[in-house]
Amino acid sequence: MTATVATTRPPSLLNREYLPFAVGAVGLVTLGAFENRAVMTVLPTVAERLDGVWLFGAASAAPMISFIIATAVAGTWADRRGPLQPLYAGLGLFVLAQATMGLAPSMPVFVTARLGGGLAEGLIDVGLVVLMAKALPEELRAKVFAAFAAAWVLPSVLGPALAGLVAEHFGWRAVFLMAVALVVPTTAMLRPAMARTRAVLPAPTGWTAEERRMVLAAVLVAASLALLTIGGSLLTRDGSLPLVGAAASVAGLAVLAPSLRAVLPPGVLTMGRGIPAVIALRGLVAAAFGLVGAFIPLMLTTVHGFRPAAAGVSLTVTGLFWSVGSQLHGLSWTQRTVGPVRRLQIGFSLIAAGVAGPALLSLDAAPVWLGLSLWAVAGIGMGLSSPTLSTHLLSLSPAESQGRYTAASNLTGSIAQSLTLGAAGALIAWQAPTLPGWLFAAVMLAGGLIAVGGAALASRADAG
Repeated sequence: MTATVATTRPPSLLNREYLPFAVGAVGLVTLGAFENRAVMTVLPTVAERLDGVWLFGAASAAPMISFIIATAVAGTWADRRGPLQPLYAGLGLFVLAQATMGLAPSMPVFVTARLGGGLAEGLIDVGLVVLMAKALPEELRAKVFAAFAAAWVLPSVLGPALAGLVAEHFGWRAVFLMAVALVVPTTAMLRPAMARTRAVLPAPTGWTAEERRMVLAAVLVAASLALLTIGGSLLTRDGSLPLVGAAASVAGLAVLAPSLRAVLPPGVLTMGRGIPAVIALRGLVAAAFGLVGAFIPLMLTTVHGFRPAAAGVSLTVTGLFWSVGSQLHGLSWTQRTVGPVRRLQIGFSLIAAGVAGPALLSLDAAPVWLGLSLWAVAGIGMGLSSPTLSTHLLSLSPAESQGRYTAASNLTGSIAQSLTLGAAGALIAWQAPTLPGWLFAAVMLAGGLIAVGGAALASRADAG
């Protein structure tokens, strides 16, 4: 008698069971990436054509503020009812927001639609990650996160130019209306995974009083960040409303401090070991990388005299090398030989080192090619850190709490980035209209110091 040894092939994203989800999820992320780059490209044109330049700042900040509320709602919603309802709601809101922006008769209507876009992004982000956790085995999740980062490459390279051409030849409204037509095919690819997930969803349960308080706290956090953003913009050196700006800033801080404790899981603010530290590190990496990346185009325009299209090359560098870092994270060799804590330490260190490039450019102490090459190093660090935080959080989280912890992680990143951008924006407003290079260097240095702190604290992500 001969023994038959059964061999089981390891799961692959190319398997018939997983491929439609992977294609649909990556398509949805690609669509969101094109929308992000397109809005950044045509927003000045929109403000000018709708006679609403005075609302340009509000239009930029609106999605981030509403995103905070959406993630707080989506996390509990996904845990109580499964990921499908928040995902469908997010897709519906995305279509509505894009159509409203494309047809907006005035800038206030456009800004309101941008709020809807932030709500859609929060619901889709949480719903998609929780759906992935339920639709894919754990060993495939890192590869999907790497694919998510790769999905930003093409939009980062072609998005600004494509949006500019569409706006020039067909009008800026066509940029937003095109995104509506692309939602249907990407959603269709997700339907098999949605059907399988629907079949195994637990019985829906009601929200607890604690969860309702968390959503209220998220609303208060969003309101406080709005006050801080508005207040910082009014605190200009020669502005006519400095007292109003100071009052708004003080009120925002007064509301923010107690609200943070209510909206974040216990231990996040004190970097408690394990899940709380992973969530807190999400805030640090978002603050460090997002702070520097947001001001590089403005710095290139102001200090080096670049035209907006040329200054946008930093967005291309960010997208390309973030993808490189994520691909490194997704390698089987990396997963086997480099633990999550070590990957985080390397990632934060690369960000801290790479920030030196934009800082030197701010002082005109290095050629542009060298400064952006160093920023590419920071992009690799971000590409390594971000998916590590996502996959490690899912591995540490109980299945029934994956939505809540994913939402808390996204929420922490958004709050931290809003705070740092608001502070840097106030500093820029204080010196406007003259923006010296040392001012940008100070902003870049702050991002580098945050990254150094993240590298030092990364060991607390170990569950022990």
